[in-house]
Amino acid sequence: MTADAPSRRFITRDDFLPFFKPDIGDAEIDAVSEVLRSGWLTYGPKVREFGAACADYLAVEHAVPVASATAGLFLGLKALGVGPGDEVILPSVTFVATLTAVLHCGARPVLVDIEPEYMGLDPQAFERAVTPRTRVVVPVHMAGHPCQVADILDIAERHGIRVMEDAAHAFGTEFAGKRIGGFADLTVFSFYATKCITSGDGGLVTTNDAELAARLQRLSFHGMDGNAWQRYGDKGRWYYEIIEPGFKMHLGDPAAALGLVQLGRSDDFMARRAEICRAYNEAFADLRGVRTPTEASWARHAWHLYILRVDPAWIEEGRDGLIADLTENRLGSSVHFIPLHRHPAFADLAGEFGAQLPQTDLYYDQTVSLPLFPAMSDADVADVITVVRGSLGSRLRS
Repeated sequence: MTADAPSRRFITRDDFLPFFKPDIGDAEIDAVSEVLRSGWLTYGPKVREFGAACADYLAVEHAVPVASATAGLFLGLKALGVGPGDEVILPSVTFVATLTAVLHCGARPVLVDIEPEYMGLDPQAFERAVTPRTRVVVPVHMAGHPCQVADILDIAERHGIRVMEDAAHAFGTEFAGKRIGGFADLTVFSFYATKCITSGDGGLVTTNDAELAARLQRLSFHGMDGNAWQRYGDKGRWYYEIIEPGFKMHLGDPAAALGLVQLGRSDDFMARRAEICRAYNEAFADLRGVRTPTEASWARHAWHLYILRVDPAWIEEGRDGLIADLTENRLGSSVHFIPLHRHPAFADLAGEFGAQLPQTDLYYDQTVSLPLFPAMSDADVADVITVVRGSLGSRLRS
């Protein structure tokens, strides 16, 4: 730092505050230990129990635990019959798994823009992208705020399109007073280590359609008949049938045991995340050059992420400068996400759809995710607030 350069140290911390840390306690450890002692190391009774408990929590008919949300997205598209010649509409603001699930089915992805307020799939952009080949639309509930579900479902119904929600960020999210999970044909959740609740790795696919649920179950477990998992138990039998070619994408009992304990803590986790986000919003309300996240009157935000938007027209070096200052002060951060069309592997999508994604590009150029997890102390929250205010204040253009 030169003699006349402003100091970027706003706090003193001995430890590094990560962007996220899972909250794992003795109850989770004991539950996993109990399963390990039981001998069920793969798909077994705990997976069934976890699926039933999730279905009850989300008020849906069927919930199928799977190895990951990535697996759930792929299996969901397969269950809906997506294949070569089909088109699947999705936003460019999402993790790569939403896109690769489409590609691995042999279908054509069609990228559309987001609406600016809540970063969800823009319903009007969705409708403009519909062609006779459109088979499925995949709205993404970004950061834990729901998309405009009713509008998307209405457009899909009018055009005969199936809907599979990517709710990786949205366990506990509500639209119009009802939890996400039963609105669409299928909804896919993530239980990865950084998500609203965790099973280590893992995911869930929910539906109110019994046939889709049965097919998902088969596809996730080699295409076997529904009770084949019991063949190593005292009620099992050696004979099983393969109903259709499937995959090995099911969850295991140790992960399900962890997930069950986390599910019981879900509401408390969500309340603490919301409390932290309120503190952030109140602390940043008077800052120029930033945009804080909001919650629609028709929504309940799960607050999986707290995404601050930093306008480089107001703030020197924009979000990159803020990230550098957070790092210098031993605070973590992240960016969610690098849009799909900006990755080298998908340069063809940039050429085809890039000009149609102005809100996506604007969002990406401004966005930074601040530390947010239930175990953050009030002192941790205060440190983040101090550094963000100090950084943006010192970088405000005159």
